[in-house]
Amino acid sequence: MSLVRVHNFSISLDGFGTGEGQQLDAPFGHAGSRLVDWAVGTRTFRDMGIPGETEASFGVDDAFASRTGPGIGAEIMGRNKFGPQRGPWEDEEWKGWWGDNPVFHTPVVVLTHHPRPVLEMEGGTTFHFVDADPVAALNQARALAGNLDIRIGGGASTVRQFLAADLIDHMHIVLVPIVLGRGERLWDGLEGLEQRFDIETTPSPSGVLHLVFTRRRTR
Repeated sequence: MSLVRVHNFSISLDGFGTGEGQQLDAPFGHAGSRLVDWAVGTRTFRDMGIPGETEASFGVDDAFASRTGPGIGAEIMGRNKFGPQRGPWEDEEWKGWWGDNPVFHTPVVVLTHHPRPVLEMEGGTTFHFVDADPVAALNQARALAGNLDIRIGGGASTVRQFLAADLIDHMHIVLVPIVLGRGERLWDGLEGLEQRFDIETTPSPSGVLHLVFTRRRTR
């Protein structure tokens, strides 16, 4: 069966995956770009069209960032990752943060209590808006992905729900040396999570720490 994977998910030292106060001009709330600065400088993210002022890096951070796409047939994300609106859709003009040609190039299942029609974008990205629990959402994503893997794209509450349901096989978390103090935490309610995974850590010269969680297989 296809694997369920998390890649490049950044958290602060105190466990927050996004800051407080997300809005149109602040996708990560008061965290600004600090959680993702390590990624936007890599060759992989520059090749996705993410702008930057420095030369693209080819080191440790890029080695991890480059694993996000190969083998992925669909993504699952929470509504907060798709956009800043809450509650019923005021209109359906909002099409995500990524422009007319989003970076995914696969079907994307967006978890929301307020479904809307399928949204087809350039480059092969199609957004499917569903009101579903993690198991049902994963079944739909697998049907869209064929035999390829599923990526859980975030935000923090979405990753946490899939971890709580024991549905994630591989997870790459990036520990960023900042303290946010408020926002959306990843680890709440997941006591003992380390017993389910083998965990490897790799420090980067950029100052972040890459943690790779691989599900332990029972015999």
